[in-house]
Amino acid sequence: MTPMTSSPLIPDHIPDRPGRRRLAAAVTALVVIGAGLGLRALASGDVAKYGGDALYTVLMLALVVLVAPRTTPAGAAGAALAVSWGVELLQLTPVPAELAQHSTLARLVLGSTFNAPDLFWYAAGAAAGWLAMKGGTELRRTPRLAEPIESR
Repeated sequence: MTPMTSSPLIPDHIPDRPGRRRLAAAVTALVVIGAGLGLRALASGDVAKYGGDALYTVLMLALVVLVAPRTTPAGAAGAALAVSWGVELLQLTPVPAELAQHSTLARLVLGSTFNAPDLFWYAAGAAAGWLAMKGGTELRRTPRLAEPIESR
């Protein structure tokens, strides 16, 4: 009996390829962007702000997997958290605020003002992304309970 190496949604004879992880990461990135825009449209105050922070890091995690599909869940979460914290710490300088005055995209990506609680919410987003990736990895590693009679 051999352990199952593919997802329950992918037949055993089709290996799990980096292309599948890239596709999943791209779809995840689009869903997270939609969720972030929806959150801003439907919520306000701390819910929108801190929920957006967590989603920002989940988006960074999806982008890490898109670029490096063989990254482990912990590696992807760590890289996403490092980028998120790096961007937040960059806000201690005048650079993001200056760029935000000239570009909506820069404002969305870099923000403009340092806010210490954001660091916690980025970590929460990294943890949520890690858990989601870890869950998907565990599904692919679930051993088969019995082989079909034809293969014995």
